[in-house]
Amino acid sequence: MGRAFEYRKARKLKRWGNMSRTFTRIGKEITIAAKAGGPDPSTNPRLRALMQNAKAANMPKDTVERAIKKATDKDAGDYKEITYEGYGPHGIAIFVEAATDNNTRTVANVRSYFTKHGGSLGTQGSLTFLFDHKSVFKIKPKEGVGLEDLELELIDYGVDELEDIVDDETGDEQVILYGAFEEYANIQKYLEDNGFEIISSEFERIPNDLKDVTPEQRAAIEKLLERIEEDEDVQNVFHNMREEAE
Repeated sequence: MGRAFEYRKARKLKRWGNMSRTFTRIGKEITIAAKAGGPDPSTNPRLRALMQNAKAANMPKDTVERAIKKATDKDAGDYKEITYEGYGPHGIAIFVEAATDNNTRTVANVRSYFTKHGGSLGTQGSLTFLFDHKSVFKIKPKEGVGLEDLELELIDYGVDELEDIVDDETGDEQVILYGAFEEYANIQKYLEDNGFEIISSEFERIPNDLKDVTPEQRAAIEKLLERIEEDEDVQNVFHNMREEAE
């Protein structure tokens, strides 16, 4: 226990501090989910989960409804989820997730960011061995259900790590669950069927090994990360650089 949580706690993705960018990110995910599984959250588990994420991010209800409606709008762009993998300066592995209606534009932009900042874009699958693809759920504790009991129950559903935390903003106790990427639907179904309140859920790529860097190297790498994160087609950026100690 601990590796995934410590990495997640240390991450400092500035784009999540920008509310409008957060709404754009979740909105695209909602549109993609509604297009793939239908606009009714009661019959579309992935859409239902994303609507919970939107609620946790204080995303306005009408913004959520527009994102769902966009899935059936013939004039709207047809978003595809695509990943890009490469190395930044000083050998830092960087995994980029995008949602784009024009892959030619997006890959050209991402490649230019890597090149201009001393890195190089690789082929798809080249970094898979460096990251564990995880389903991550944040839930509210359930009265009468201890963490150890919950962990034993969820092992059969693909969960391999649990952490009990206190939310920095609300001061409320929360539980974070980490499970295999392919077990997302099973974990979600168990939590819903057993009355757990899901605050949010997402997919993360947790690095197997973190690399230490000097302050000067960190500055160069962060310039590249920030530039990638600023791109409107980019949804998430993961890397294996160890964060600064707080």
